[in-house]
Amino acid sequence: MSEAMRADARRNYDMLLGVARQAFAEQGTDASLRDVARRAGVGIGTLYRHFPTREALLEALLRSGFDGLRAKADDLLEAPSPKDALAEWLLAFALGSGTYRGLPESVMAALADDTSRLHSSCEAMRNAGGRLLTRAQETGAVRADLTTGEMLSLAAGASWAAGQSRASTEDREAFVARLLEVTMEGLAPSGG
Repeated sequence: MSEAMRADARRNYDMLLGVARQAFAEQGTDASLRDVARRAGVGIGTLYRHFPTREALLEALLRSGFDGLRAKADDLLEAPSPKDALAEWLLAFALGSGTYRGLPESVMAALADDTSRLHSSCEAMRNAGGRLLTRAQETGAVRADLTTGEMLSLAAGASWAAGQSRASTEDREAFVARLLEVTMEGLAPSGG
């Protein structure tokens, strides 16, 4: 009987994630959790047993993306151009931040709140980007006084700005890329 309960619990978990992914894509990170549970065909108590907070649900949805960003940063540490590596990672971060309306704000808030369920995932992702920033700074490609938090804020801002547009996904991606291109030029050391 416990095997059946585990299978049911897993099915509910997977169903809730799928419905939440769709609801957040449609309505942003402030989508109604009660609606997510209803659309998944479960009670709100079942949702809260699996995901006690909105942040826990977001963390489950974002975990693979954050893991991908960490792996990408590790791979890019060996790239010949530290500045290009950083720019490529920032673009991936910004585009990922635009997955759901309200996500850049949620990520930045989680980074500032070490009690947040999202904090450890966001912090590991921030550290990965920070290693790329440090490498670019050590080669003189990026100004030395830029912090990782400032860098992520700039990229999240580009993502947020693109999210305000009603443009197609391709146009939003091009807009984010352009904003980050200008940002990277502005991050060059003075006189460099």
